[in-house]
Amino acid sequence: MKKLINSLINTNWYSEPVSRVERCKKMGQNGVTLWFTGLSGAGKSTLAFSLDHRLLEAGKKSYVLDGDLLRDGLNSNLGFSAADREENIRRVGEVSLLAADAGLIVLSCFISPFRKDRRRVRELHQRNGIPFVEVYMDTSLELCEKRDSKQLYYRARRGEIDDFTGISSPYEVPENPEIIVRSTQSPVEAAEIVYAYLQKKGLVE
Repeated sequence: MKKLINSLINTNWYSEPVSRVERCKKMGQNGVTLWFTGLSGAGKSTLAFSLDHRLLEAGKKSYVLDGDLLRDGLNSNLGFSAADREENIRRVGEVSLLAADAGLIVLSCFISPFRKDRRRVRELHQRNGIPFVEVYMDTSLELCEKRDSKQLYYRARRGEIDDFTGISSPYEVPENPEIIVRSTQSPVEAAEIVYAYLQKKGLVE
């Protein structure tokens, strides 16, 4: 018992939270949110998963936040009205911020069609000192429709889906994204471009 008491007395107890700098130093990377935006079928998730593998191979810690995944859970109570879309992106922005603050490289894949919503997520990160990188998937509507295995565009054109981005609801192209990915680039090529950007900015080694 005496040894236990002495052990407790000599234990260092910490009352302050671990700082972001300390955490990132231990993890060997900087937390950052990469925000992949573009039409449905533009290749956002495909690129994000390819980049996720590239980061894993380099020993980095990353995680993909996908629109379908979050709508099955966190945002399952939201529809596709303008108000619900805004709330969807607001929640995703907050989750991305928390994960990046923890030191992860967050790969957030969301159509996020409106500039004001994407700007709010960017400003949220800026206020908290977290790097934010907007990646615009510059894929034509025609090509997105050809890739559409779920026939969502077909159904939207038939009027079966309301407020579908690119058909009955607008997509506002980013004005100044950090990275633009063309449809002529393969997912592996695009992943290398994004990885090189992260290296250039000192976010990964």
